[in-house]
Amino acid sequence: QVQLVESGGGLVQAGGSLRLSCAASGMAFRFYTMSWYRQAPGKEREDVARITSGGSTNYADSVKGRFTISRDNAKNTVYLQMNSLKPEDTAVYYCATVIAAQPTWGQGTQVTVSS
Repeated sequence: QVQLVESGGGLVQAGGSLRLSCAASGMAFRFYTMSWYRQAPGKEREDVARITSGGSTNYADSVKGRFTISRDNAKNTVYLQMNSLKPEDTAVYYCATVIAAQPTWGQGTQVTVSS
């Protein structure tokens, strides 16, 4: 059974940094694209960043230059380094993957950025 567990969220002032982690189990982690999404209250879920098995990355325009996604295949973990945080980054952040056309989501971690 595939399981994704996020951690690292919290409360931070604008301009600060956080690093989110997502630990995966029950899957051959190194072969799969991993993604971070976020959902703010009253808004649709937004695709934030993605990293392929080969290490290629892409980002939402709203986070380019501030967020960095990375992965450690030895630890079955994907990270999201978030710098220069803004109040509009406040959301629940989820990691996700798709295996055999089936999406799997973590439980989410809350990030709150105060102004």
